[in-house]
Amino acid sequence: MNAPLPEAIRKSIESVSLDDKYTLDRGRAFMSGVQALVRLPMLQRARDVAAGLNTGGFISGYRGSPLGGYDQALWAAKKHLAVNHIVFTPGVNEELGATAVWGTQQLDLYPEQKKYDGVFGIWYGKGPGVDRSIDVFKHANMAGTAKHGGVIAIAADDHVAKSSTAPHQSDHVFKAAGFPTFFPSDVQGILDMGLHAIAMSRYSGLWAGMKTIQEVVESSSSVFVDPDRIKIVTPEDFTMPPGGLHIRWPDAPLEQEARLMDYKWYAALAYVRANKLNHNVIATPQDRFGIIASGKAYNDTRQALADLGLDDATCRAVGIRLHKVNVVWPLEATITRDFALGLQEILVVEEKRQVIEYQIKEELYNWRPDVRPNVLGKFDEPEGDASGGEWSRANPSDMWLLRAKADLTPAIIAKAIAKRLKKLGLAPAGSEVAAKMDARIAVIEAREKALGVTTGGGAERAPWFCSGCPHNTSTRVPEGSRAVAGIGCHYMAVWMDRDTASFSQMGGEGVSWVGQQPFTKDKHIFANLGDGTYFHSGSLAIRQSIAAGVNITYKVLYNDAVAMTGGQRVGERPEGHSVLQIMNSLVSEGVRKLVIVTDQPEKYEGVALADGVTVHHRDELDAIQRRFRELEGTTVIVYDQTCATEKRRRRKRGTLATPDKRVVINELVCEGCGDCGQQSNCLSVEPVETEFGRKRRINQNTCNLDYSCVKGFCPSFVTVEGGTLKKP
Repeated sequence: MNAPLPEAIRKSIESVSLDDKYTLDRGRAFMSGVQALVRLPMLQRARDVAAGLNTGGFISGYRGSPLGGYDQALWAAKKHLAVNHIVFTPGVNEELGATAVWGTQQLDLYPEQKKYDGVFGIWYGKGPGVDRSIDVFKHANMAGTAKHGGVIAIAADDHVAKSSTAPHQSDHVFKAAGFPTFFPSDVQGILDMGLHAIAMSRYSGLWAGMKTIQEVVESSSSVFVDPDRIKIVTPEDFTMPPGGLHIRWPDAPLEQEARLMDYKWYAALAYVRANKLNHNVIATPQDRFGIIASGKAYNDTRQALADLGLDDATCRAVGIRLHKVNVVWPLEATITRDFALGLQEILVVEEKRQVIEYQIKEELYNWRPDVRPNVLGKFDEPEGDASGGEWSRANPSDMWLLRAKADLTPAIIAKAIAKRLKKLGLAPAGSEVAAKMDARIAVIEAREKALGVTTGGGAERAPWFCSGCPHNTSTRVPEGSRAVAGIGCHYMAVWMDRDTASFSQMGGEGVSWVGQQPFTKDKHIFANLGDGTYFHSGSLAIRQSIAAGVNITYKVLYNDAVAMTGGQRVGERPEGHSVLQIMNSLVSEGVRKLVIVTDQPEKYEGVALADGVTVHHRDELDAIQRRFRELEGTTVIVYDQTCATEKRRRRKRGTLATPDKRVVINELVCEGCGDCGQQSNCLSVEPVETEFGRKRRINQNTCNLDYSCVKGFCPSFVTVEGGTLKKP
């Protein structure tokens, strides 16, 4: 009880710091998954130095949920990165970031000019960014990595489209590019599997993919940060070809392809095998029912087993074997067969479309019938039907067992496990295990039923623009016109009364009109395009519209920050990307007409503008749009107003002055017509019930001092200058 603490722990407690997650040499540190991705290259550098190598690191990519704050975390840790010879340069978009990372591996082609023995690279991007980068991924993967380099491509997947225009799953794209794909299940796994991914990349000459999702990368825990925690085992059962597997020049395409298909993937499999990256967690020789899972699905499976009352000891007694997969593609066959040996049935638990399930079926297909288990995953087997399962039915969607759409929950998995255990006779009716499972399932179903009652009849609360958001005004279109949406906060206009319908992928804003205009009676549309998207790839959409000669007005919504991912400056550089730079670029592209609309026209006084460009107050937006829709060709309105959330951040930091004016509503004068809310579309204009009926009031806590609510010219509005709010 009173034994003295080990010296290393005592010193750690005495000098504890918020920077421990980046500075502790050994022991445990508390960090989030995003912070683990910041620490990962530092650990790799430390391992290399210990091995006598002088390496550097390079990180590039493009932010997106759930890695929306990764770039900010990297910037915050810049002094720690610099000490470890790690350079962070965000990409203008995902594919250019990937190209920059590819360049780090090409340093081996110029050995006499190298400053380092090698440079390891990390690319990051949201699922749609993975999609758009597949061309560079394929080329870079075929070319290969450097001997002391290595690359990890980190995908941020949004399985339920929580902050995306579509759900996405990067596993299949990584597979198409030929990337061995890791899927860690926790923060410690991000560090451990990240180090293995770099080591595998160096050994095999392949880029390694790593899949992250919100439930893992946004979680936090205390993890071990010892650089030598991971013991890398070099495969002994794989023979390298003459010349090895690394990048070289010259290197013909067919030679690259042959090296990839004859050796690289099998080198990666040998690495998985040697380091036992996939392994049994619960196992006995008597097991009959196997469960295989990875990533979040593995965590949900453990929770499902616990919810059913199946702890490790009970699983062993019942005959349940649990297998954890860290590398989901390619699935190493000998480990998989060892897991399957003696089993009667295997349940594959994975979210979205099948990755592991199809591989395990292929690997076991030619196994002896007397030892080959039945494999289920997405679909259940019809009662009494042994004709082929999923592919024997015209539409098997009435037989979902573990659905591919949306995501999986512990409750869904628990019900699937209980059903299959009973079917196999491992939990016979009347047994203690069956009774316990039935009781737990009853609780789960009661909770689901109660949740359905409480949510089924309630009003759905749609996401909305923030109080004072520029998009409250900028996304309006004149009566008789329509608009198309794009990627960004302004996308929410599609479910508001804004005559805005349909959208495109990031960088395709408005280009759908090129295909529509020749075949429709409409003469013109508006297209919303965010400033971050413009810098990312949206400028090409405007170029396409100009080239096609269509009649369209782009509203470039300049909010001075990428608000959706944390308020980063537009342009991936400290000084940002200005309205004037956008103006000059678009004028040189050949837009028919361009104007600047802003809430602060005075800030453009004395500013040199391009010929024909004028500045207008936002109150003139409707008139300008009516004029522009009559013009032929591509026109642009640059709407300049700072993001309301970013204004609030800057005011709290003292970098932006708070206006000395407040708006209040005299409830005795207010007639409750709601015109102020219609004019401003602002959430801070709230209904309030009084003895005289429903009135309106301004929520002073959420008000961002935009003042657009006064456009209604209502006598109940009072502006107070020089006053301060009373403290509650």
